[in-house]
Amino acid sequence: MTQNKIGDVVVDCAVELHKEMGPGLLESVYEVLLTRELSARGLDVSRQVPIPITYKGIELDEGFRADIVVNDKVLLELK
Repeated sequence: MTQNKIGDVVVDCAVELHKEMGPGLLESVYEVLLTRELSARGLDVSRQVPIPITYKGIELDEGFRADIVVNDKVLLELK
């Protein structure tokens, strides 16, 4: 599946989740629910994925954590 197709599914799931749950929940709750929705649609989803970075030749195993990574192609940062 292409990144654009994955993006379409992500947006569809996010809109459905927002309509069902509304605003005001903790980010962690939306993260769990969105992960379940994406998985239910057959996507490979990982939460709180460490993303390594290199700075001036120094490799940091965990530069930051991505909230959700979908099919190892699309990174989601929830707000």
